[in-house]
Amino acid sequence: MFAGSDYPFFRELAVRKDSKKKSAQSAKPRKPSRQNAEDAVRTLLLWAGEDIRREGLIDTPKRVAEAYLDWFSGYGDDPVRFLKRTFEEVEGYDEMIILRRITFESHCEHHMAPIIGHAHVGYLPRNKVVGISKLARVVEAFARRFQVQEKMTSQIAHCIEDVLKPKGVGVVIEASHQCMTTRGIHKSGVSMVTSQMLGAFRKDARTRAEFLQMINADA
Repeated sequence: MFAGSDYPFFRELAVRKDSKKKSAQSAKPRKPSRQNAEDAVRTLLLWAGEDIRREGLIDTPKRVAEAYLDWFSGYGDDPVRFLKRTFEEVEGYDEMIILRRITFESHCEHHMAPIIGHAHVGYLPRNKVVGISKLARVVEAFARRFQVQEKMTSQIAHCIEDVLKPKGVGVVIEASHQCMTTRGIHKSGVSMVTSQMLGAFRKDARTRAEFLQMINADA
């Protein structure tokens, strides 16, 4: 007698079931309602030892939910869209363009604690430039999500490279992580620096040095 798995039909059926199982596991979880979010805040307050009935905390769940809409608005932004409108009438300008000290507030995806810092963004245009405010918007779009600084640095650089197709891109981020300063090791006054160099910024040491010198000028 043959085992069921020896028949092509049963093998195909097993593959289909396995495929459906993997698809269900990889599906993005349903977004909870506003009420779900507020209830979650109440749970955390109770777990911390608070009395959620006292006056100062009655409206806290609503305030936290509203704050989350602001802090994590980046999930609703498409950073690529910000870079779509470019300008070519620049009289042949092809030197470095840098926007320094773009302040941002983000949150650590490991502890949900704030990350506060600034970013320096530079690129070497090929034949078009983008409005400088759009560079700041790209930083904001990625910052207003749960983040890891290394990943955020890379995301910003590759987004600019993919859309603008410049000769090179450089991104340097310096930030303070509250998951390190207010908990755990409790080391204040510490900042983390990450960088991502692409194209000419990576291949040409002089271009990279010029970028680093300019972002540190008058620092």
